Amino acid sequence: MSKKIFVVFGATGQQGGALVNYILDHPEFSKDFHLRVITRNASSAAAEELRRKPVDVVEANLDNPETLPAAVTDAYAVFSMTNYWEKASAAVEIAQGKAVADAALAAGVTLFIWSSLPSFTKITRGKSTQLRHFDSKAEVEEYIRGLPFPSSVFFMPGWFMQNVWSPLAPKAKKISNERVLFPYAFTPETQVPLIDISDTGKFLAPVLRDPLKYNGCRLTAATAFYTAQEQADTWSAVSGKQVVLTTVSNISKDDLLKQPGTLLAEWGYYGPTGQKDLEWTLEQVDEKLATWREFLEANGPWFEDEA
Repeated sequence: MSKKIFVVFGATGQQGGALVNYILDHPEFSKDFHLRVITRNASSAAAEELRRKPVDVVEANLDNPETLPAAVTDAYAVFSMTNYWEKASAAVEIAQGKAVADAALAAGVTLFIWSSLPSFTKITRGKSTQLRHFDSKAEVEEYIRGLPFPSSVFFMPGWFMQNVWSPLAPKAKKISNERVLFPYAFTPETQVPLIDISDTGKFLAPVLRDPLKYNGCRLTAATAFYTAQEQADTWSAVSGKQVVLTTVSNISKDDLLKQPGTLLAEWGYYGPTGQKDLEWTLEQVDEKLATWREFLEANGPWFEDEA
């Protein structure tokens, strides 16, 4: 029996790359699926790295819808994601997400997986429109729900544990042999859903086995909710340093309300049903997920050697 074609967008990034590795390493899915990975530049170093794996590398541009039909032709499943921060434009992200969905529908794709987030404008009942990268993904999700895919599923990743390495985030800084400052977007009591994004495939495995069962479902993808203070305390225990959480200060009330951490502290990353939704998702997953402590223990060294 021939393998089904599984198209993965974002294969050179964290989510798509994790899914590619998971499928290739999985004893069941590696036999079921042949991967077609999509890149804007098929001659890039990242694309060349992908070619060393048993996958097809296909060039397509999310900003050019005419390139997308060839990317998804004959596909059984598509994992679609976009990078808001690449152009920091909700309009661009929405157009990209819709274009991929349209191409997949026209190609007769059975399973369409969209990497989504909840609408913060809706969660806050219009009190905040600041988290545009949440709202734009949610708008694409709403559009996909109106399309007649046999199965459309929405992968909702939490805060990446890998964000401690993000060039957009302030770095934890060693200020003495015993003490480290951990600048964070969240207040100490904020409940943050953490995911080791390497676990992406573990959340999607149930969907790949039974797509119709999960049609229309959201997968609230995180290991657990951790307060920001719990994260700092665990980091202290693992590193042997005193990791001191530092948050936003000396900022006006109006500006403070625009900070993502402030919004998430008040409304929750996934809104008021986040804990319940996470519990349901975890009931579907039958593989071990990395905890924050395990992630820290498996990685590092963490701190710049600065006194």
